Amino acid sequence: MQNWFHAHPILTYLLILCLTIYIFNAVFRVQRLPILKEILVHLVIAFGSFILFVLQFDKLPIIQCMSVAVIMMLMLRGRQLYDKLKSRKGSSDTSADNGKKA
Repeated sequence: MQNWFHAHPILTYLLILCLTIYIFNAVFRVQRLPILKEILVHLVIAFGSFILFVLQFDKLPIIQCMSVAVIMMLMLRGRQLYDKLKSRKGSSDTSADNGKKA
């Protein structure tokens, strides 16, 4: 896999950039920023992604580590959705049971 990333540097950089932007938006974003600050943040992310690209090109598993982080965040998101649906179903069942008992 490392050889493929080494052979396709543009795709490697774009993949690192996309993973970094997703992680930033999923973990660190609290609210929308003004447009100039948004541009500045994404420029800093692009520069940081270039540094990560250099480390990836130097045979460190940056993309693999970031992929594991994204998979874990998606698992957490799925678990939160499952719990939310379960609590909605449970609250509708308990309200129906309360009506029958009264």
